[in-house]
Amino acid sequence: MAPVPAQSKKPLGSVLVIGGCGFLGSNIVSLILSSYTSQLSVLDLRTTRNRRPDSDNVSYYDGDITDLSSILPIFQKVKPDVVIHTASPTLVGGNKAMFQKVNVEGTRCVIEASQKTGVKALVYTSSASIISDNATDLINADERYPIIPPKRQTEYYSQTKADAEKLVIAANRNPIAPKLLTISIRPAAIFGPGDAQLLPPIINVYHTSRTGFQLGDNDNLFDFTYVENVAHGHILAARALLATAQLKTQPLDYERVDGEAFFITNDSPVYFWDFARMVWKACGSTLGTEHVWVISKDFGLTLGGVMEWLYWIVGKTPKLTRRQVRYSSMTRYYDIGKAKRLLGYAPIVGLQEGIERSVAWFEEETKREGEKKSQ
Repeated sequence: MAPVPAQSKKPLGSVLVIGGCGFLGSNIVSLILSSYTSQLSVLDLRTTRNRRPDSDNVSYYDGDITDLSSILPIFQKVKPDVVIHTASPTLVGGNKAMFQKVNVEGTRCVIEASQKTGVKALVYTSSASIISDNATDLINADERYPIIPPKRQTEYYSQTKADAEKLVIAANRNPIAPKLLTISIRPAAIFGPGDAQLLPPIINVYHTSRTGFQLGDNDNLFDFTYVENVAHGHILAARALLATAQLKTQPLDYERVDGEAFFITNDSPVYFWDFARMVWKACGSTLGTEHVWVISKDFGLTLGGVMEWLYWIVGKTPKLTRRQVRYSSMTRYYDIGKAKRLLGYAPIVGLQEGIERSVAWFEEETKREGEKKSQ
C-alpha cells in the first residue's frame, strides 16, 4: 500500500501495539505509520526484531504481558488511547502451558492494565479457528456460529484464544472501567512476508520437488488472508471504537461495534490446493496437475495414523499426520459481511498480489542468507 500524504493521514491518538515486533504486530505498526498520525509505541517481550528506523519515532518497550507489574508502568508512561493486543505464541511453537499463560493470563493482565490507565479502545487478535472443531466443514460461517466448547475443541491453542476473547468481550463497558470499549478480530489463515507458519512449508515443498502429492480431492474452499489486510481490519476496529467513545448514547444493537467479534479474510476463498499451486507458480513452477498423485482423505487419515504411531515409537515427529490430512481436506471459509457493514472493511491487497509479494520476500531472504553463509 502506497504511503498516504502527511496532510491526508487520519488521527489515531496514542497507540500501543502489544506484540508489535511480531509478524502481525509489525505490519500493524507499518500500516499506522504509512496512513495515520499517531503517538506510536510497541510493547513486546523482546523488541530486537522488526524494529522501525529511529526516524519513524516509534517508542519500544520490553515487557512481559503475563506480569502486571512488568507492563503497568509502561501503560502509565505511554497513556495509550488505543491498545492493539496481538501477542501470542505460534500454533506450532508453543505448548499447553505457554498457550494458557500468554493467551489467557497475559490477556487478563492487558485488560487490567487498560482498565487502570484509562484506555479507550482495546482491540484483541483472536482467531477464526475458535468456531472450528477441526472436523466439521465451515461454509460461509459468520459471527453467529457458536464458539466450540473445550470438550469438543481438539486444538488447545484455539481454546485459549476463545477463552481470552471471552475475557476481552466481558471487559467492554465493565463497571470496573465503563469507558473501556473492546473488540475482537478473528483473522483466518494469515500469510505474508515474515510468515513463519503457513508459507514456509508450502515453499519448501516446491524447492524439494514434492508438488506431485495432494491430500484430498481439492473440492474444499478455504480462506487465506494476507497480513496487511488483517492489520487494516485491526486499525479500522480501533477507529470504530474511538468513534463510539465520542457518542453521548450507546449505539443500537445492530449498529454497535464495541463488545463484538469480527471475522477478517481476503474475501476470496479458493480451493485449498489451488492456493498452494498459486504459491508454487509464484516460485517459478510451470507444472500443471498431470503429475499429481491424489491421496484420498480416508487413505490419508489411515496413513497419517500409522506414521504417527511408528514415529512415536522412535520418538520423532512424522512428516504426515492425521491433522494435516483433515486440514487439507476441510472446507473452511467465512462471511465477512459484518466487518464490511460496521467497520467499513474491504481487503486492500488481493490474494494474487499478496502471494506474489510474499514469495518475493522469501526469495530475497533466502538470497541474503546465502550471501551471509558465503562470506
